[in-house]
Amino acid sequence: MDTSSPRRLAASLQGLAGTVLTLLQVRLELLSVEAQEEVVRIVGLLLFGAAAVVLLALGLGFLAILLTVAWWETQRLLALAVFATLFLVLGGVAGGLAYLRARRGSALFASSLAELRQDREQLRRQAP
Repeated sequence: MDTSSPRRLAASLQGLAGTVLTLLQVRLELLSVEAQEEVVRIVGLLLFGAAAVVLLALGLGFLAILLTVAWWETQRLLALAVFATLFLVLGGVAGGLAYLRARRGSALFASSLAELRQDREQLRRQAP
């Protein structure tokens, strides 16, 4: 029996193991990069969203006060009713949009999952 055959098999298995480990390392690095990008995106969204909410709330509040004071002698109840309705409707719309976005979910790890699907398909095609 030839002793080079088991050596070639062992070398082939080592090469396969090295390839699989390299592939796993690359995929894990991709997952890490995607997670970091998602964290940066979410932090940016939270910061800009919080600033927008605070500034818009202050602006609308001061506008409501200004117009209510301006119409105090003639239409103060109408001004208060209009602003209360406006704020409640806008709050409902914003809440509905937030609910829809939360249900839509995130695309976190979408690229990694696509790459893993491609790897799986290539392995299936190469299998005997």
